[in-house]
Amino acid sequence: MSRPLLITDCDEVLLHMVSHFADWVSETRGYSFNLTATAFRDALRDGAGQPLPEEQVWPLLDGFFDTEMHRQNIVPGAVEALRAIGEHADIVVLTNIGDRYEAGRVEQLGRFEINHRVLCNRGGKGRPVEELVADMRPSVTLFVDDLSVHHHSVANHAPEVWRLHMIAEPLLAGATPPAPHAHNRIDAWGEAVPWILDRFAQGPAPLEKAA
Repeated sequence: MSRPLLITDCDEVLLHMVSHFADWVSETRGYSFNLTATAFRDALRDGAGQPLPEEQVWPLLDGFFDTEMHRQNIVPGAVEALRAIGEHADIVVLTNIGDRYEAGRVEQLGRFEINHRVLCNRGGKGRPVEELVADMRPSVTLFVDDLSVHHHSVANHAPEVWRLHMIAEPLLAGATPPAPHAHNRIDAWGEAVPWILDRFAQGPAPLEKAA
C-alpha cells in the first residue's frame, strides 16, 4: 500500500524568513516591516511611513532570496518533526519561490539536514498539490502552510487533503487568525506531529470543497 504524503511549505513553517527580511530592508533601504500587520503589502513601509507600491514589493522579495537566504534559521522542532514524520510518510517541500532559487533552497534546507524533494511554485498551491497527489497516489495527504490563501486553494483543488495552518513567527502568528479553510491551526511542530500522525491513521479528509 502507498505511504502517506506530507506536503509542507518552507518559509515560516520550516525556516524563519519575515523577521530576517524585515532586518534586511531596514539595513539596506531604510524601510520598516511591521510583523503584526494583516497583509504583507501593508506591513512594508518606506522611510516616510508610506506603503510601497505593489510593483516595488515583489522585487524586494526576490532581492532577499538572491542574496540573503543564508540569514534564515530553522524553526524550532522542524528537523525532529520531519524526521519522525518521515518514518511513516513521504515528504515534499512546496515553496513559493521562483525556479531559479530551487538549487539554493535545496542547499539551504540541506544545511539543516532536511533532504526531501523541493518543488518551486508561483501562485496558488491547490493545483500543484492536486498534481502531486495524482502522481504519487498516497494513501492520505496532509498540507502545511502559513498562508490562508493556499489552504483555500488546496480545499478547492484537492479537498481530500488534510490542511494544517502553521505560522512559526510568534508576532505574525499572534496577529493572524486561523485560516478558515484549514482543518486545524497549530503553530509549533512538537504539537503538530501527533495531530499529523493521527490524520495519517484516519485516512483522507472528508470531501468538502471550499466555498
